[in-house]
Amino acid sequence: MRKQQGAIGQSPTVRVSSSATPAPEAVLDVARETATETHVVEVGPVGVPRFEPLAVTTADGTTAFHTAVSPSDVRLLVDTLEEGESPTDGAHAVVSHDPEPATLPRPDSGPLAVGEHVALARCGWVAPASVTDYEFSAELVTTTTESDEAFDRLAELGLRGRGRGDGSTDDPVSETWTTVREAPGDPVVVVNGNEADENARMDSLLLESVPIDVLDGASVVASLLETPDIVVYLDESDTLARERVERAAGAIDRHVDGVDLNVQVASGPDTYRAGEMTMALESLEGNDRLEARRRPPGPAEYGLFGRPTAIHTPRTLAQVRAALASPGAMETDEADPGTRLLSVDGDVESPATVELPTDGSLKTAFDAVVGDGQFKAACVGGVFGGITRDIRVSPSAGALRSSNLGTNGIVERLNDDRCMVAFAGKRAKFAREGNCGRCVPGREGTKQLLELLREIYDGDYNRGMIEELARVMRRSSICDFGRTASRPTTTAMSNFDSEFTAHTEGYCPAGFCEERAATESRTEPRRPGSTAHE
Repeated sequence: MRKQQGAIGQSPTVRVSSSATPAPEAVLDVARETATETHVVEVGPVGVPRFEPLAVTTADGTTAFHTAVSPSDVRLLVDTLEEGESPTDGAHAVVSHDPEPATLPRPDSGPLAVGEHVALARCGWVAPASVTDYEFSAELVTTTTESDEAFDRLAELGLRGRGRGDGSTDDPVSETWTTVREAPGDPVVVVNGNEADENARMDSLLLESVPIDVLDGASVVASLLETPDIVVYLDESDTLARERVERAAGAIDRHVDGVDLNVQVASGPDTYRAGEMTMALESLEGNDRLEARRRPPGPAEYGLFGRPTAIHTPRTLAQVRAALASPGAMETDEADPGTRLLSVDGDVESPATVELPTDGSLKTAFDAVVGDGQFKAACVGGVFGGITRDIRVSPSAGALRSSNLGTNGIVERLNDDRCMVAFAGKRAKFAREGNCGRCVPGREGTKQLLELLREIYDGDYNRGMIEELARVMRRSSICDFGRTASRPTTTAMSNFDSEFTAHTEGYCPAGFCEERAATESRTEPRRPGSTAHE
């Protein structure tokens, strides 16, 4: 099998962002049928779903971005390129650049201009499984960096893990690697790409667009742990990511000298708890009932099938690669160097994924989206993130934690129509239904939390009891699911206490609960004891 055709160095070129929907396939087919001299290359998404299908045309040092193209649109684009012209009319953005840029040329405005592009630098620009494209940027860092040198550089830098499924979440990755090195047994590297959060798109974006970057970072870790074994763990719905990771692993194996890897790709349940690192290992071991493992020992000592395991998210591994390939990109927050990927969702016209330096501001992320309604608050950190009125906080681990916000990289914009009591109740209900049931704080605590929120609608708001329950859950749950399940509630109370009090008097300041109750009464009878926030 020959190498996948690269995108860089070919001119004229049409790059088509591919996703799991059928529209890009139709666009690709028409582009390929129309092209004679023009190179048509399938690339990964750029993190702005509303742009897709996205056709990026490049000719004579000019790149034009054409959004939401149809098959007839792309036919006209290819025809124009075939005539020796650059199709810039009607483009979302046009960028002039050097003849063969190694990374995506960025417009001066719009979503693609927001933040930094380090991990995202090649998304939408390189063919996902093309080793050839690396010849125009940087070689695989696995082949150019000695293991001890890589360890020393990353340890000195203090690079921290990113994402809830990482074995070093918000902690220096080098400490985990030291533990793995010293533990008895044959190590293994697990790439935990099972996000299973409807608002999370960071890891899937990397795996669909630049799987070689992720595998390159994983290879560095495998090299310094002296193991060839890498397991990539995805959720069952990530069919496109799985296909591209498998192709990328095969391309590296066939065409890159000096890299000897045993890459396996496996899928787990498309459920939120399956992404927790110990439950991910349970899933990989074939257990039907997923329960969090008690710690210690942690995965670094006793992980996949009892082997010392370095488990990292694609976000972390992309940062590992960036730290070795582009050291200057890490010169940000000294306590949390590098950048962080953020998915911006919630009350917006369309979501987006951006990359911000850790010394930047979350407020910048909202420049990539169009808000739907007046801003009221944000939920930062995913399903169990924290509620805040003020988003002028940096995305570094330290700043987010000190503000009682989550670090999982999801920022949900909430508008004036949102009821904070209902929002907290929905997240508490999710926690009650989604916990693994292994520990009492996670199993019974989430049930009690939901009941206490229901009582507010009956006129009883016991803030002290809720806060005490949350404290017990944080301190005694065996995994982050239980430790963070109460955070949406406690932070909502801290910022919107008057709304909770108003509900005890039968009044919802946002008007949400009365409207929903009225809708339910018109459509179907509510079961006895149910409340509008369920």
